[in-house]
Amino acid sequence: MEARATVFGAISIVNAIATGRGATLGIDSEVEATVSATAGSGIHLVDGKNMSSKLINKVVELSVPKKDLERNKIEISLKSQIPTGYGLKSSSAISSAVSLACHKMFRTKYTDTQVLLAGVEASIATKVSMTGAFDDACACYYGGTVVTDNYKRRIVRSEKTPTGLAVVIFVPMSRRRGDIRQLRELKDVFERAWDFASRGHYWNAMILNGLAGSTILNSDPGIISKAVEAGAIGVSVSGNGPAIAAVAKKDRIESVKKVFSGMEGRIVTPEINNKKAEVHGL
Repeated sequence: MEARATVFGAISIVNAIATGRGATLGIDSEVEATVSATAGSGIHLVDGKNMSSKLINKVVELSVPKKDLERNKIEISLKSQIPTGYGLKSSSAISSAVSLACHKMFRTKYTDTQVLLAGVEASIATKVSMTGAFDDACACYYGGTVVTDNYKRRIVRSEKTPTGLAVVIFVPMSRRRGDIRQLRELKDVFERAWDFASRGHYWNAMILNGLAGSTILNSDPGIISKAVEAGAIGVSVSGNGPAIAAVAKKDRIESVKKVFSGMEGRIVTPEINNKKAEVHGL
């Protein structure tokens, strides 16, 4: 048996660590997970450099029925366009892709929620995420713009992202982050940002999130202001950083890119993603 799942990346609108509630936007960077099963035992990551085997093993354990785990050798191969450790939702995309492929192979009936929760619970169990990153998982899996209550595992608002918009992401050379626990000291500010997002004011939410989180996460809040001046309608540190993501109308993308051009790192311009994750038996 073999199955292949494709799940996409995302960027932050509102970081969920301070309040347990977040908002995210899907981008078309792909993660592809191929899972195969043969007679035997054990879980083996055969191709997935720099991926967390601990997280992947836990996702498999939560996705595959125990009796099937005991009589199958499960091999996972991963390909990812998402740089790990930069706040671009690689862990959520990877865990969702592995979960989706496993559910396709071993469960005749399953729901999207079951697929997502296996990845979310595995992220908490392996301490990859403090909240389970349900917001990240939903944007990676469903695409579009998603606002969630992570603790209640509930989608509060979800809609397609306008395709007239584009994304610029600056991926710095350094992967240094701040102390993410300090984000909770600004709980009221993040609560206000989430309230904006829950009412559809995504770009106000994103800018407020960026200004509030940038100093704590070792980023320069001045970059947020400069990107807005250059034409970004939304800009923020993505996740816990250090990547910075900006959203702009397509005719302002070149101006926004210039804000990052003198900084040490690289600029990527993924497309908006409104597509749901896909899975196929092989």
